[in-house]
Amino acid sequence: MRYWLMKTEPGVFGLADLQASPGQTTAWEGVRNYQARNFMQRDMTPGDRVLFYHSNANPSAVVATALVASPAQPDLTALDPNSPYFDPRATPENPRWYMVTVKLDQVLPRPVTLAQMRQVPALLGMLLLQKGMRLSVQPVTPEEFQQVLALGGL
Repeated sequence: MRYWLMKTEPGVFGLADLQASPGQTTAWEGVRNYQARNFMQRDMTPGDRVLFYHSNANPSAVVATALVASPAQPDLTALDPNSPYFDPRATPENPRWYMVTVKLDQVLPRPVTLAQMRQVPALLGMLLLQKGMRLSVQPVTPEEFQQVLALGGL
């Protein structure tokens, strides 16, 4: 099992949207960064655990955990010219972009803010806290995952 942090903007798709999704499950589509895509395509497997992180929020925070519910599959939004995630270079034979499905696991009793995480020595190596780190999908260590859960009251 691996551990991940996935960023989402609550104004675009947040925890409330995931909670309202059928089966509290959604396709994690629209990722258009090669490194984040590679994590999903090559490294994520069903059962992996995810920190669900609200970015560009006030405050930015981990608000829940989720589970990877499906292996990577082509992100068909790349083929749809009406989608904001359309990529004219993607084809059915060479889809270029991939997605996984995630399922809500637990809502944290207390959101864990970015400012809180910066105060915890055990989290200072976390990719999220590194200057210039903008990846929307990133690995976290088992220890970092457990520390965030403890801060969130789980």
